[in-house]
Amino acid sequence: MKNPPPMPNKAATLHDVAREAGVSAITASRALSNPGVVSDATIERVRNAVAKTGYIPNLLAGGLKSKRSMTVAGLVPVISVPQFLPTIRSLTETLDAQGYQLILGQSGYDHSREEKLLNTMISRRPDGIVITGLVHSRAARQQLQRLGIPIVEMWDLSDRPVDMMVGFSHLKVGSAIAGYFLAKGWQRLGIATGDDHRAMMRHDGFCAAVGHPVATAIVPAPSSLEMGRKAMADLLAQDPKLQAVYCSSDGFAQGVVIEAQSRGLRVPQDVAVCGFGDADFAAHLRPSLTTVQVDGAEIGRRAAQLIVDRCAGRAIEHPVVDLGFRIVERESTGA
Repeated sequence: MKNPPPMPNKAATLHDVAREAGVSAITASRALSNPGVVSDATIERVRNAVAKTGYIPNLLAGGLKSKRSMTVAGLVPVISVPQFLPTIRSLTETLDAQGYQLILGQSGYDHSREEKLLNTMISRRPDGIVITGLVHSRAARQQLQRLGIPIVEMWDLSDRPVDMMVGFSHLKVGSAIAGYFLAKGWQRLGIATGDDHRAMMRHDGFCAAVGHPVATAIVPAPSSLEMGRKAMADLLAQDPKLQAVYCSSDGFAQGVVIEAQSRGLRVPQDVAVCGFGDADFAAHLRPSLTTVQVDGAEIGRRAAQLIVDRCAGRAIEHPVVDLGFRIVERESTGA
């Protein structure tokens, strides 16, 4: 007869930590949850005891007592999109410095999936929620407002936020790029864009500023280098004499440039190209890529601080923050 498998070791408790550190359970708890009220020497002993015993605090139990989970839910379309990475990084770091942990979910540019994801996040009772883009569903907006916790919509701008907002105007971005192209004297223009709401807002701003229809290639978000090549082929089929193309992302623009060059077109001499997002590779392409720079890291910091301040009961003087944008001119448009 085989011996039964060994029973797993019992999980360490706070009492085990206290015993190892030579302090009371109350003191051990304070050292972990409110270190400002105990001495540095005690904190050090308790931390060493935690490391030795392998103790993991029961955050659920603590949250039930304090009615705070010390978590913030964050929704992003796709975590791999380069323009969102600085925002996620600074959001995580700023929250972590204040004792909060970020829980991320990916909506995938799908509004119905976003609503389901929100419901799942809400069921976890986060202390705040950060959402990339605007909440469009009326039902979702009302549900979020009823929660009574801080909500920050980011990477967009509106005069009707659910609660608070940090971002910029996509309409103004599109209008600014069109103005930049027209100031260069280019008239035969094209747009290669993803089909998500923010990209289409930039498209609308561009077309409104130009004042007449332009060659347009629309692809499912998130766009990619491969899609950029296909989009450029589509644009050239619509207008073989294109002078300038605006793209809804830098990776998309890279594909546009490659397709143009593969057809013997010089960038920018034959066709100029502008991207969006100022990804870390944009300045190092050949030709280097003109693009729209948005301070994604600052968006994350501001959003996190708004959550932290509201949770601490501090008044929010500016619940809507417009961080603006700027066009960074490089070789792909003749800098």
